[in-house]
Amino acid sequence: MTYPVLLLLLAAIFTLAMSLAWAVAQATRQSGWIDSIWSFTLGGAGLFAALAPIWPDGGTTPRQWLVAGLVALWALRLGGHIAGRTRGGGDDPRYAHLRALWGDKAASELFLFLQIQALSGFLLALAVLAAARNPAPGINAMDLAGAVLLVSCILGEAVSDAQLARFRRDPANRGKVCDVGLWGLSRHPNYFFQWLGWFGYVVIGLQGLNAYPWGLVTLVGPAFMYALLVHLSGIPPLEAHMMRSRGDAFRAYQQRVSAFLPWRPQPKKAL
Repeated sequence: MTYPVLLLLLAAIFTLAMSLAWAVAQATRQSGWIDSIWSFTLGGAGLFAALAPIWPDGGTTPRQWLVAGLVALWALRLGGHIAGRTRGGGDDPRYAHLRALWGDKAASELFLFLQIQALSGFLLALAVLAAARNPAPGINAMDLAGAVLLVSCILGEAVSDAQLARFRRDPANRGKVCDVGLWGLSRHPNYFFQWLGWFGYVVIGLQGLNAYPWGLVTLVGPAFMYALLVHLSGIPPLEAHMMRSRGDAFRAYQQRVSAFLPWRPQPKKAL
C-alpha cells in the first residue's frame, strides 16, 4: 500500500472504533469503556502504522518492530488498567458530568465528542508512524534510549495507578485525597508519565533529521498529549469533579502539590 492509503485506513480505524465506544457506553452506561477502547485502538493502529508494508519500501526493519512493541506494551497496560477499573464500577464522573450538562442531547453530543477523540488518536498514531519509519540503519543508542524512556514511563504510570488504587481500597481513606507516594509530588503523576513517555518516539524519530525531516512529526505526540491532559480532557474536568466531591480537602491539596510536573510539595498547614 501507499502512505495515503495507510493514512485513510488509520482514520477509518479510529472513526469506527470510537463509534463502537459510543455504542458500548450507551448500552452499559459505563463511560470508562470509552477510554479503554481508545487506548486499545491507538495501540492497534500504532502496530498497523509501524508494520504495514509500504510500497516501494523493503521489508520490515528492526526499528519498526521495536516501535510496534513499545506502542503495544503501552496500550495493553493502559487499556487493561482502565478496563479493570471500569468493570463492575459506576460511570466515569467526567463523562457523567458531561451527560448532565448535555441533557436531552447527551447521546448525539457524546457521539460528536468521541469523533474528536478519534481525531486525537489519529494524530498520535502519526507520531508512532514517523518514529517507526525512520530509515536510519539498524538499532542504535538513540533507539534504545527512546525505548528505555518509554518503558520507564509505562512503569511510572503503573506505579502511580497502583498507589492510587491501594489508597482507595483502604476504608480509612474514604472521602480523603490521595497524597501518598508519587501523588505527594504531583496531583496527576499518571498523566505526567503518560505525557513524558511520548518523548520516547521523539528520541527515536528525530535521529538523522537532515535525511528524514518527517521525524519532526513525532513532536505531535508530546505536544498534543500535553494539551489533551493539561488543558482539555484530563486535568480540568477531573479536578472540577474532585472539587465537587472533596471540597476544601482537595483545595488544600491543590495549594500544596504541583498540578503536573513532580515537585517537592509545600508543607501541610497546621489545623
